[in-house]
Amino acid sequence: MTGLLTALGASVTRLRSIVEGFEPDQLRAHAYPAEWSVADVLSHVGSAGVIMLAHLDAGLAGRDLPGDLAQSVWDEWNAKDPDAKAADALVVDRAFLDRVAALDANDQARVRVTMGPITFDLTGLLRARLNEHALHTWDVEVVLDPNATLPSDAAAFVVENLEMIVRYVGKPDGTEREIAIRTFDPERDFILSFGKDSLALAPAPSEPRRAPDLGLPAEAFARLVYGRLDPDHTPPVRGAADLDDLRRAFPGV
Repeated sequence: MTGLLTALGASVTRLRSIVEGFEPDQLRAHAYPAEWSVADVLSHVGSAGVIMLAHLDAGLAGRDLPGDLAQSVWDEWNAKDPDAKAADALVVDRAFLDRVAALDANDQARVRVTMGPITFDLTGLLRARLNEHALHTWDVEVVLDPNATLPSDAAAFVVENLEMIVRYVGKPDGTEREIAIRTFDPERDFILSFGKDSLALAPAPSEPRRAPDLGLPAEAFARLVYGRLDPDHTPPVRGAADLDDLRRAFPGV
């Protein structure tokens, strides 16, 4: 868990340094998701942190949370002005990190957080937070730097968590096929399987090692799955796989 917490801490520091470089009008500019401003993205980071903290503390204390918790938090954050969304998000970001770092070994082992259909232990919760945090940090960083990428330390964890994400966000097109994907930095081999009504991602068998249909940086593969690999933000890739086909399969979350 130490490496995961370190990567999340680095992402928290990175986001703060980016946001502190924004002028007030830039907070109101469009982020990468066209329907969101930079402040809206930060509001999402902040509200998610509040919800995760509430679930973490309630679980450790054996308390139930109100069923409308998430909606009440979203309503509160949606009502903030852009400057408050940005400032408050950074406060919550640090609070979540500090709360997790303060857990002793006994509490770490007791963490069970149920959000939607998934129950997380502490490692799973941190992976979920890092996935979201790294991608949303990119959403705002790319406003200032069109060549922004996910940091390699975060990408190394995010790419290992894509199997679950693919199941939930992938859009099958009815044609069954398999695509061999090789990432680098770090190097991993995956098989992306298109079923008639589902998509699945799994580690590729080590033997025989199949030549990849698509080779790309791990951070770019993560952005592909999260719908953030449009042609203007795509690094050089290898292989004959149709990227436009894959972009349609992962329209974004």
